[in-house]
Amino acid sequence: MLAVSFGGLWALYEVQPLPMSDIAVYRAEGEAAATGGDLYGFTVTKWHLPATYPPFAALLFIPTAWISLATLKVVCVLVNAALLALLVHLSCKAAGLRKAAGSAPVLLAATALGLWLEPVFQTFVFGQVNLALACLVLWDLSRPDGARFKGFVTGIAAGIKLTPALFAVYLLITGRVKAAFGALAGFAVSVLIGLLFLPDASVEFWTRRMFETGRVGKVWIVDNQSLQGLISRVLHDPEPGLLWTAAALLTGIAGLCVARRVYLRRGLDTWGVLVTAVTALLVSPISWSHHWVWCVPLLATLAAHTRGIPWRRALLAAVTLAFTARTLWIVPHTGDLDLRLSWWQQPLTAPYPLLGLALLAALVWWTRNAADRPAGPGRIPLPRAAPERPGARSRTS
Repeated sequence: MLAVSFGGLWALYEVQPLPMSDIAVYRAEGEAAATGGDLYGFTVTKWHLPATYPPFAALLFIPTAWISLATLKVVCVLVNAALLALLVHLSCKAAGLRKAAGSAPVLLAATALGLWLEPVFQTFVFGQVNLALACLVLWDLSRPDGARFKGFVTGIAAGIKLTPALFAVYLLITGRVKAAFGALAGFAVSVLIGLLFLPDASVEFWTRRMFETGRVGKVWIVDNQSLQGLISRVLHDPEPGLLWTAAALLTGIAGLCVARRVYLRRGLDTWGVLVTAVTALLVSPISWSHHWVWCVPLLATLAAHTRGIPWRRALLAAVTLAFTARTLWIVPHTGDLDLRLSWWQQPLTAPYPLLGLALLAALVWWTRNAADRPAGPGRIPLPRAAPERPGARSRTS
């Protein structure tokens, strides 16, 4: 099945070559870092894309400049395929699907199907690093709380792309102070390495470039599946300004409260991590559709909770469909049509933020009758239909 799935990807590439524009940007960043070029002064590809990541990321991209762009694209597809398989494995482990996590046939089949989830497919199309970041964070945070240097890798991920920094806040508000400081340490190390090797670029990024949202892209296009993108299109306003700021602030606070509540009331660290990931995607100024690769652990966790219950199976099918249907691309959006969408087109262009908001609301309802209780270090209970008895949790390896 895996060969058929990637054979289909290759056939599609023959008909419509994948642009893989982001890998071209990464390569240019690596070359600039290696040669002392202006890291934030260049643009590449016909879309004139600039560098948008911290200097630490550019240092990691240096090896990409050692090979041709054509070869790099092939390597990128192979690496992302391996990362997808790893993310499926980590997702199954975190969700409590231990047999699936240890079964090669299941993992290969899930990887083959996962390729066609829209966020995952777009990651391949653009040559993005989303799968790598998700793997780093999920591996790190699914370790027992007493694990050495827990949080550090999450901080490193935030040093590559800022969004994972919210996981440090999640660790802090759930009482895992040591892991939260581990994440802070990892982030600090990434910043210091950038300052050491690329001092000018570091000062430029941390004082100016990181605040230039427009440098990343237009917030109102359908590609942007964040709360700001949704609000901008609904209001037909390319700069929703204060309204978005207020909505993002409220959503961020609410999302972190939900994550803490799920962890304390249900002891479900996996759901807490997922809620934090969704919250980060919602409040980020721009969350391209391929940033939502967290759909992989979300679907694995939902699958673990079906237990043969029909409505839960229907929910899993509906969420899978939402991440596969590609409704955001069906709606006409050439030019500035994104800002002139009718009311019935709006939900089609914002499937992921709407789904994210629905997830937060559903988890608030699910935890409404459960009292806060300590969640044991590193413990993530197996999926269950009713609240489990104290002490019935199983340890995650």
